[in-house]
Amino acid sequence: MEVTEKIAALQSLMAEQGMDAYIVPTADFHQSEYVGEHFMARAFLTGFTGSAGTAVVTRTKSYLWTDGRYFLQAAAQLEGSGIILMKSGEEGVPEIAELLEKELGDGAVIGFDGRTVGIRQGREYEEIARRKGGKIICQEDLVDKIWQNRPPLPQNPAFSLDVRYAGEDVSSKLKRVREKMEEYQASALLLTGLDDIGWMLNIRGRDVEYFPLLLSYAVVTMDGVELYVDARKLDSSIKKHLLHNCIQVHNYDSIYGRMKKFTKDERIWLDEAQVNYALSQNLAPDVPVVIGENPLILMKAVKNDVEVENIRKAHLKDGVAHTKFMYWLKQNVGKIQITEMSASEKLEELRAEQGDFISPSFGPISAYKEHAAIVHYSSSPETNVELKPEGLFLTDTGGNYFQGSTDITRTVALGPVTDEERAHFTTVVASMLNLADVVFLHGATGMNLDYAAREPFWRQRLNYNHGTGHGVGYLGNIHEPPQRFMWKPPVNGSAAPALEKNMVITDEPGIYIEGSHGIRIENELLVCEDEKNKYGQFMRFEHLTFVPIDLDALEPGLLTERELGLLNAYHGQVYEKISPYLDEEERGWLKTYTREVTV
Repeated sequence: MEVTEKIAALQSLMAEQGMDAYIVPTADFHQSEYVGEHFMARAFLTGFTGSAGTAVVTRTKSYLWTDGRYFLQAAAQLEGSGIILMKSGEEGVPEIAELLEKELGDGAVIGFDGRTVGIRQGREYEEIARRKGGKIICQEDLVDKIWQNRPPLPQNPAFSLDVRYAGEDVSSKLKRVREKMEEYQASALLLTGLDDIGWMLNIRGRDVEYFPLLLSYAVVTMDGVELYVDARKLDSSIKKHLLHNCIQVHNYDSIYGRMKKFTKDERIWLDEAQVNYALSQNLAPDVPVVIGENPLILMKAVKNDVEVENIRKAHLKDGVAHTKFMYWLKQNVGKIQITEMSASEKLEELRAEQGDFISPSFGPISAYKEHAAIVHYSSSPETNVELKPEGLFLTDTGGNYFQGSTDITRTVALGPVTDEERAHFTTVVASMLNLADVVFLHGATGMNLDYAAREPFWRQRLNYNHGTGHGVGYLGNIHEPPQRFMWKPPVNGSAAPALEKNMVITDEPGIYIEGSHGIRIENELLVCEDEKNKYGQFMRFEHLTFVPIDLDALEPGLLTERELGLLNAYHGQVYEKISPYLDEEERGWLKTYTREVTV
């Protein structure tokens, strides 16, 4: 079916159900950022394949909301579909609730699958319908009715994460969780975030491509844990591990019935940003509820010392692989056929050679020339192009190792570049280095510090339309909340917390010129304590990523003396850490590409 046919089929079903609008988010039943194939209903319906977006279909129109990372991609993929692109956050562009208020008439009926919509959004839609004298219908997955051969829910086996990687056993984690429950006077904690459950139980899965997570729900009480999961994914050793920690296994879908069994004598803690609307609707009205961010989010964001040491090892493996890739690319472009996709495959191959490699940590971005201007471009057989010895090539990739997950972006010159490209590249480098070098008092957030990255751009009246950095999970979510770098608060979401010791966060400024080029440089940073004095506890960052920044694309004269010093110091560390793992030719190349730069 063409997209236009799918929209028409959905509108026909809406008419049968008496719905005036139907909402299709990018979500699974757990409000995950990235979802498995079974849950890609929005992509199926609209043809837009980006990781973020929400479709809204009315009786006569269809819309797609997405953020600045995907404006160019969405515009290209929606062309000819009749779907109106709504650029979230742009001036004059209404959000979903505003449009529903404006376009729907009296008695309006709003439909959605309540399992894929969060509590806050569901209540917002409910309130809009109420004001119009209408109602919501949240029990219908209408897309499923037109999606022939829909991929089934995955059946991949789970695996344990040994304490030598996790750094803390399950009993210790549960003790900390229950202490927080006592503090909030909660008798039960409902967990629906896949990375939260995986972290708490030291279990991982293969249910979401690139993300080693297990489709599951959990209810934590003061004397046990109920795990709702497809038990066929659990081998005997995992079942023994769960039993040892008083964890009972229940059918995955039975969580909805479990919600109906909570009574007024209990007090359940749930996170409105994670729990889906359908689950909340199954709670009896008289059940006391604690609303707040689940405590595991901050717990897992602050890595323990074992995790930190493992993460350093993972980044060393990744740095070796990526440095070898840069060498290979520079030596072979224009001599052998290399495409966006084959380059990405080569990088994955080099990562796999490093040992303890599990999988890529997210869908790779391998983007040549103008493709790199699409922030989250994904090469495909239809768009795949050959790399030539000219212009800029951007890779944003990462690996999952048992020692942790990585996320790195490098932009390299494959040959001659323009003066504009060189100037833009140098601005991005200055931005990344400036942010990595900040010193700040404890209590500062990513919003406080984001200006250090944006200042080189804003001084030139330039900007990039995405956050500067995000938290990184340990074999969990590569975009792990709550820490982040941003210059303004999100439209719907909580403010960033204070940066704490042992948090991991990315530093990834960029610039994107439609039809020409895109440049991004990304390192991961570890939050560290610095000097403590009468003014308080000072903090700093430590580089975790060690891969050369391509001097072939740099204009040193555009860097300040301080920025040149930061670049040279960083490259000194790259050579020291990476060179022992290279052969003689690679080592000689790295020596040249980490040489001291002067004006």
